[in-house]
Amino acid sequence: MTTPAPAEDEKEALRPLMGRIWRDYLSHHRTPLILSIFCAAIVGVMAATVLQLLQPAIDGLFLGKPVTIWRIITIPPEQALLSIPLIIVGAGLIWTAAALGQAALVNRLGHGIVGDIQVKLFGSMIRADLARLRSQHSGGFVASVLFDANLVREAFTNGVVNYTQHGLTLVAVLSYMAWTDWKLTAIVFLGAPVIAYVLRRFGKRMRKATTGAMVETGNLSTALMENLDGVRLIKIENREAAEEARVGEVVARRQRHVIKSADSRAFAGPFSNLVAMIVVAAVMAYAGWQARQGEMSVGAFAAYIGLLMSAGQSLRQVTNLQTVMAEGLTAARRLFASLDIQPEIREAVDAAALPAGPVTVALEHVSFAYAPAAQGGAPTLSDVSLTVAPGETVALVGPSGGGKSTILSLLPRFYDVTAGRVTLNGTDIRELKLQDLRAHIALVTQEPFLFDDTIAANIAYGRPGASQVDIEAAAASAAAHDFITDLPEGYQTRAGEAGLRLSGGQRQRIAIARAFLKDAPILLLDEATSALDTESEALVQAALDRLMEGRATLMIAHRLSTVRNADRIYVIQSGKVVEQGSHASLVRKGGLYARLAKQQSLDGDPVVTAGA
Repeated sequence: MTTPAPAEDEKEALRPLMGRIWRDYLSHHRTPLILSIFCAAIVGVMAATVLQLLQPAIDGLFLGKPVTIWRIITIPPEQALLSIPLIIVGAGLIWTAAALGQAALVNRLGHGIVGDIQVKLFGSMIRADLARLRSQHSGGFVASVLFDANLVREAFTNGVVNYTQHGLTLVAVLSYMAWTDWKLTAIVFLGAPVIAYVLRRFGKRMRKATTGAMVETGNLSTALMENLDGVRLIKIENREAAEEARVGEVVARRQRHVIKSADSRAFAGPFSNLVAMIVVAAVMAYAGWQARQGEMSVGAFAAYIGLLMSAGQSLRQVTNLQTVMAEGLTAARRLFASLDIQPEIREAVDAAALPAGPVTVALEHVSFAYAPAAQGGAPTLSDVSLTVAPGETVALVGPSGGGKSTILSLLPRFYDVTAGRVTLNGTDIRELKLQDLRAHIALVTQEPFLFDDTIAANIAYGRPGASQVDIEAAAASAAAHDFITDLPEGYQTRAGEAGLRLSGGQRQRIAIARAFLKDAPILLLDEATSALDTESEALVQAALDRLMEGRATLMIAHRLSTVRNADRIYVIQSGKVVEQGSHASLVRKGGLYARLAKQQSLDGDPVVTAGA
């Protein structure tokens, strides 16, 4: 993920960042946000009001004096026993109703925002260029979707609303204090600059530690996912202890940042309390002097001390919320940095639709490099030209790493050529609508991917509205129907994570059934039978032969048996076409293809069969 902006740039970027958070997320939930802030304001004011009622309660109930509430309501001593408790209960009911409303609204608002963020993040990830996805570990995306989104939620729902509540409580308390005795309140304000300095100092430490903790959270997610993906390798190589130690190092680094943040938050409170206690001592000394002069009643003193303690508590809550807001702002910067990356593979504004029907594929003097030359990227393909007509089968063979798979990746625009062009029926694919282009292509790879869903859903993945009859017909064409019906739940059997409940040959035939159902005019086969045993290969090859009929098929294979009947064979070496022709003509030529064919391994490696 993108590194967050430095701390010194945060103040300058705060206003546009807050504006974007409002525009992209909070404004979509405007009504619950406004209502929750309104409820928080009521809670804050009522908290101060109940404390302010201590003065008339003590003076009226215990000292038997006539009292005036808010300088509006006068209560004689004989009515105080009933009236004052009723007023306090009324204020408490309003306080409770507002607090319940605030909690309910914040929950709906917060989780709604999390959902919005997670959907946008996933959309950004799934639409990103393959080059970007492969340069960033998926653990970083997972950390953003699961953790960063919740940090933003916490900051801009609970954080904003609680800031409002405690901020207004603080304002209301200070107002009541000033109303009760402005001289005492002036003494209180003498401690404000010291407390502000303490909060600012520890706030900087919290922001720095929070940024580090979030980076290490992404690293931890990456480490965990890598270990889960590679658990078989870890076990066979006896590396459990080493991986445990590696993850332990990441956890330790994250813990250091988390502890620094927690320490900063924890230390700010005691320092603020120390200043507050000094202020309280000064207030008590001055109030005691006033009481001796007959200028302050016991009730007024009790109410004032209660208000002062409440002000300190609200100030501590605001201090703690600084961490929440710092985490939320840092997470928001990371999220927006990720969301703002525009894909390089984009559809042209005037992109044309590709009519249905047979398609001729052509690569015209195509060159390609995964990284720009300025970054030291060497060309993967150089001046490659080939054509595949409807009904033709064209095979790509040659040593591993020569660029064969890259050619297949260029056709659906997983990457764009750096020179030359790829055309369908004479039209550059960059001038076509991406959805149309990819709808015309079916891909079957060496290791087909299946979702942890039903087999029927996996077959119909490229055509979600397909009927059960169509799904079963595609499965039958792929020689998959019989084994599917033998499964405990037939077509409703779940394939398991990445299809691991099925054998390799079964997964391959389901992938072929998916291609049959899609019925695309272009078929790409990336070593579709290389990992199968002889029996499974025979079944899959027969299904592929049926699938290739009438389509423009471009295939990569290293077994002689799968390419000898191809209409044309292109031999790719070091990113260039070094030979082309039929199997017979290339064998007679006695070049690279003939040598590979003699070895029976057309990629220069020994043939290895794997279990189905």
